[in-house]
Amino acid sequence: MKAHTRETQATMTAEKSLQYLKEGNQRFQNNLKANRNLLEQVNDTSDGQFPFATILSCIDSRVSAELVFDQGLGDIFSVRIAGNFVNEDILGSMEFACKLAGTKLIVVLGHTSCGAVKGACDNAKMGNLTKLIEKITPAVNAVNEPKEESLRNSSNLDFVDSVAKKNVELTIDRIHAESPILTEMEKKGEIMIIGAMYDINNGAVTFFE
Repeated sequence: MKAHTRETQATMTAEKSLQYLKEGNQRFQNNLKANRNLLEQVNDTSDGQFPFATILSCIDSRVSAELVFDQGLGDIFSVRIAGNFVNEDILGSMEFACKLAGTKLIVVLGHTSCGAVKGACDNAKMGNLTKLIEKITPAVNAVNEPKEESLRNSSNLDFVDSVAKKNVELTIDRIHAESPILTEMEKKGEIMIIGAMYDINNGAVTFFE
C-alpha cells in the first residue's frame, strides 16, 4: 500500500475516509496488516504529506491511532492528549489539518478504562494534572447514573466508560462551539466530525453514528 498523494487525497470523501478507518480497525482486530513498506513511505512522503483523517485520541499507550486503524506514514494526523479533549492549540491544529492540509474526517476517539477519566471521576489532585482533569469534570457531572455517590468513582468501570463516552460527545460540542472554521466546513459537507470509543479489551472501535 502506497502513501497518499495529492491525487489520491483528492478522491477521498468524509464517508470514504471513515470506511478506510473501519476497514483498518477490522484488520487490526483480525491481526492482519495491509501490505505496506514503511521505508518506501518515508521516501514517498519526503516532499509532502496528504493525510485523509485527523484523529484526536488519548495518550494511553494502548491506543495508538496508527496501530488500531492500521494506517501508515502520511495517512492520518494524530493528536494525542490525556483525556482526548480540545483546547485552543488542538483546535488550531485541527483547523490546519482540515483547512490547509486537506483531511476530510475528524475522529474524537475515547477509550474504555481511561486513566484521565478515572482521575476526573475521583476528583484527583496532583500538580498540573489537576487542571487537566478539571477539563473532563463536565463529563462526570453530565452522567446522571448512578446517583449514589459511592458508585460514582473509578472503581465503577461502567461509570468510567459512560463518562469517557460523554467526554467524547462534549469534546465534539466544543469543536462546534469554538471552531467556526471546522463547523462551517462540516456544514458544507467538506468534512465530517465524529466520535468513537476504543475497547481496550478486544481492540474494537465503535463509531457514534
